[in-house]
Amino acid sequence: MTPVRWGLLGAGFVASRGVAPAMRAAAGAVVHSVAARDLARAEALEPVRAVTSYDGVCHDDDVDAVYISLPNDLHLEWVTRALEAGKHVLCEKPLALDATQVQQMIEVSERTDRLLVEASWNRWHPRTRRAVDILGSVAGPVQARAWFTFPGVPDDNYRLDPTRGGGALLDVGCYALAAVLVSLGEDATVEAAEQHRGPTGVDLTTSASLVSPRGRAEIVGSFEQPESQGWTVTSEALSLSLPHPAFTSWHEPSTLVVRRDGHEEVERFDACDPYRLMVEAMSRRIRDEEAWVLPLSVSLAVARAVDAVASAAGP
Repeated sequence: MTPVRWGLLGAGFVASRGVAPAMRAAAGAVVHSVAARDLARAEALEPVRAVTSYDGVCHDDDVDAVYISLPNDLHLEWVTRALEAGKHVLCEKPLALDATQVQQMIEVSERTDRLLVEASWNRWHPRTRRAVDILGSVAGPVQARAWFTFPGVPDDNYRLDPTRGGGALLDVGCYALAAVLVSLGEDATVEAAEQHRGPTGVDLTTSASLVSPRGRAEIVGSFEQPESQGWTVTSEALSLSLPHPAFTSWHEPSTLVVRRDGHEEVERFDACDPYRLMVEAMSRRIRDEEAWVLPLSVSLAVARAVDAVASAAGP
């Protein structure tokens, strides 16, 4: 396969520690261009070409696809610009600030006939894929819980800025919401929600309960609770648990605990790099090869759930 030549917009922590190394290790991918406001940060990712212009990467004829690693409030603008420049796009989660923006992106993707995928990297982890497969065969009713919490975000971080898409719900809560939508189905509705807001106005903790014909679920996302991640689903026939870290297992072995008919099985997964698996899958799809990528319908469903939780929590 001819390698996909990637351009990166942004050279922050995720791009420098996760995405760029994954692209260098991935089959079928090349880090061709990186754009950052600080040229030295772009050069540190070891691309073929380092620049300070995001637009320059989008219009570089030697770039096939763009990875967008920018604050949440910039996703809509640069996803749109990259797609309209003829590039395929992989964009960090959350894909957008709300479901309306996601729908706008989908329309641009369809109009330009370019592939757009949300980089919810944990969805490519073999353990997550296995959990999704198991839950697809479970009949209701189910009880589910999903949470992602950690204490402390630096004061100067955009995650604390309400004008830049900050807050725990959009940052870590969307992992938990995505998990309970797998558990309950995408027709789940929000029954109740609460938020604790910090001095800047963003939610530092969001909790919510959801219901669907398939069952009930609880989620928590927090910037102020002790570090913990988990996803559990229980039904009459089966229970399933992804122990900590449920959503950010990276370069470490992991387990999936499944109980059926009173018997417990611990499925073990070798250490892997979900970023690399994501990049390789996206690169194969760009080259018209068979590979699973996260459907935009899933991204839209999660965005709608985020909107519904925020609305239920009130101003």
